[in-house]
Amino acid sequence: MIGTMTPSVGEGHSAELRERGYCIVRGALPPATIAALDRDLAEDFARTPFCEGAFYGTTTKRFGRLLIRSPHAAALVRHASILATAEALLSPWCDRIQLNVAQAIAIHPGAPAQMPHRDQDMWRAPAGEAEYLVNVIWPLTRFTAANGATMVWPGSHGTSALAPEPPEAAVAAEMAPGDALLFLGSTLHGAGANRTGEVRRGIVVGYSLGWLKPYENQWLAYPPEIARGFPPELAALVGYRQHRPNLGNYEGQCPSVLLGDGADGPLGAIDALRPDQQAMVDAYLEARQAVS
Repeated sequence: MIGTMTPSVGEGHSAELRERGYCIVRGALPPATIAALDRDLAEDFARTPFCEGAFYGTTTKRFGRLLIRSPHAAALVRHASILATAEALLSPWCDRIQLNVAQAIAIHPGAPAQMPHRDQDMWRAPAGEAEYLVNVIWPLTRFTAANGATMVWPGSHGTSALAPEPPEAAVAAEMAPGDALLFLGSTLHGAGANRTGEVRRGIVVGYSLGWLKPYENQWLAYPPEIARGFPPELAALVGYRQHRPNLGNYEGQCPSVLLGDGADGPLGAIDALRPDQQAMVDAYLEARQAVS
């Protein structure tokens, strides 16, 4: 688990997400923090070209690597109760969660509505059996139904993702800076059309099962020379911690070894097994010793 979160933190949000597939947390962060982040990203928004392709949208801008673009991005990525919620929902299917994406998005005037989609579909895995992802959208500017607020379909998650049509009509997630929209990877959603003359800017932060290939290549976004400056919990979240059994290792050891001294020398591989696997290995050795 990440940080020092207590089991009770985030339980209410977890229940609402399980029931409806999404929830809005009002006042999750001070508006001043969001405003400072928006100012830090202003030049990046200005310099970034528009996307190519109908899904991303030719009137939309996107860029990642937010943790090195602004010191305020960590407040979103490491939000304690949201991390607790993501862990509560995803931990049944993984040893640890990981940062899947931290991306800034600007939807410009005239942008059409995005195709409704489920983010879990980026992985070709069975639908309706497990949750693979929890996403959080943080508005940098006010989200309204007119300027492209994210559209979500209540009850479209979980086994309902297998249905040909969502059970309810879409709703616009109208929010102010400081609010946060949480939704499951199985929840049908999409950016709304921007029918105004203003740019709608926001951040998406996503957490996925630690054994999945993340949307954003975290080790390229935050190589060791960058991650050495992160708090240990944040470095672990972006990939500098292996997932049992031995997934994502470096020379057979936890990749956190790259953040200290001595990783340039020979390393000996170290078991990192799940408890059930360790029990099997111990039982096998005990049985071998009994007959030798």
